[in-house]
Amino acid sequence: MGCFGFLKLMMFAFNGIIFLAGATILGVGIWVKVDSNSLFSLLDKIPGAPEELNQVLNVGYLLIAVGAVLLLLGFLGCCGAIKESKCMLLLFFIIVLLVFIAEVAGAVVILVFKPLAENLIRDLGIKTAENIEKDYGENPDVTALWNSTMDTLKCCGFNNYTDFTGSPFVTETKEYPSQCCTSSPCPVVMAQTSAVSGCLDKLVGLIDENSVVIIAVALGIAVLEISAMVVSMSLYCHIDSK
Repeated sequence: MGCFGFLKLMMFAFNGIIFLAGATILGVGIWVKVDSNSLFSLLDKIPGAPEELNQVLNVGYLLIAVGAVLLLLGFLGCCGAIKESKCMLLLFFIIVLLVFIAEVAGAVVILVFKPLAENLIRDLGIKTAENIEKDYGENPDVTALWNSTMDTLKCCGFNNYTDFTGSPFVTETKEYPSQCCTSSPCPVVMAQTSAVSGCLDKLVGLIDENSVVIIAVALGIAVLEISAMVVSMSLYCHIDSK
């Protein structure tokens, strides 16, 4: 296999991975938007939530957009390599470069605005607790969404079990949701002594536990993008020299 053939093979392999990654991300984005029991659906129902929360709730659309772009990239890269199309290869390089620049800018924004995100989470915790106290046990949508979230994450409330204090459910039953205790039923005394962690703590814990994986994946994607740009330009230049 000559150098040109090797470049075509590498280009096809890189973009095959990009295409599959795009399909996966697109599927996750669609699932987030259509799943009425997701945590994002619950957050969307919180009255008086901070305006900045709208940016978090748009994560489904972001995933759909990223997935669609990666699908397009995979298609352009594979077809450009197979058909030896300079136009496709150049368009592929430009799009990957723009995506790479956007990713770097996004990483910088996350680092710079981390304190803002922490304040947003604190404000969200206050609004969510108020929402639980007002509607849990009375509003069937809010009740079902919280039950689903707590069952999935094995947690209790947004902050902790005290979010439910004064709610219609606790007022009527004199108990906390069964998810708040290690055993059922969950009377007030047991909740005070054996309550499980809040959902916020569980989410933060999941992020911390998987932070290394997240960083590794991000670096892997960056290396893949840089490699794909190098290979696409090398293939682009070799087409003229054939």
